[in-house]
Amino acid sequence: MSIRVSHAYGEHIAVAAADGTEILRYVYRPDPDAFEARKPYAHPVRTLAGHAVTGYRPSDHRWHKGLQMTASHLSGQNFWGGNCYVHGRGYLPLPDRIGSMRHDGFPEFTVEDDRLALTEALTWVENGGREWAREERGLTVHSVDEEAGAWALDWSIHLTNLRDEPLAFGSPTTEGRELAGYTGLQWRGPRDFTGGTAFGPGIDGGAGTDAGKLMGTQGPWLAFTTEHDDIDAHSTLVFAHAPENLDEQSAIHASHWFVRSEPIPTVAFSWAFFEEFELPPGESFAYRYRLVVADGAWDRDRVAGHLEGLAW
Repeated sequence: MSIRVSHAYGEHIAVAAADGTEILRYVYRPDPDAFEARKPYAHPVRTLAGHAVTGYRPSDHRWHKGLQMTASHLSGQNFWGGNCYVHGRGYLPLPDRIGSMRHDGFPEFTVEDDRLALTEALTWVENGGREWAREERGLTVHSVDEEAGAWALDWSIHLTNLRDEPLAFGSPTTEGRELAGYTGLQWRGPRDFTGGTAFGPGIDGGAGTDAGKLMGTQGPWLAFTTEHDDIDAHSTLVFAHAPENLDEQSAIHASHWFVRSEPIPTVAFSWAFFEEFELPPGESFAYRYRLVVADGAWDRDRVAGHLEGLAW
């Protein structure tokens, strides 16, 4: 199925299906509010039927914006946005700890009939203006399949430490808060995903609070499905790791799922859930992720079968 790509320079990139439905908008214009950790994000993301599957600046967490790369605890800085967790004191508004990710350009940008592949150059800047890391981000829209009612977004990160000392990656859990290991690539769902059902290849998390059974677990993929408000329709999101992400020999650190269905719908590929890891000066790490956006309430067999048909 063909796609259409438009680029509002300095603002965003939009991808539409052949019928004109915008399925992805990637915004790289700097946000106005520094407290929300200025960085690019994908929103809105929609199914081929046009149903929104991302939320933007919800009242409970204004810094949650669709699908975005984050780092909640990074050597004392917060590249997630919002309040910072401090052990023994809880969440505090500490604006001097909020970093940002600066868009530096698109060194590669390729559009084919049914595929968009781009590379984005970014710099991670701590609150005082020092450049801490250089990121090469890859985004690929592909496998737009009208018959299956699904399409895929691949998101990769290659991060290099620019400092003369290690970068320490952590999470609220590594700082002392139980089961709050959020960091890394994070999705925030719209309100009608609240109470939705989450499951993995070997775990039935269930709906609502039962989705918490997946919190802190590991696995090659996790699915999240919901019934929408206003319309008679379901949508399913599948979050999948590239094989090397789960390889102890190649990954810089083990990944775990951060997942909630209530009180808010969110999933993160947490790269530092239970333990910190360090990136030495001048060295790099890389991860690759996949998001499948589908119409309908998919079950485990359908998810597994679809993923098997998508090569990495």
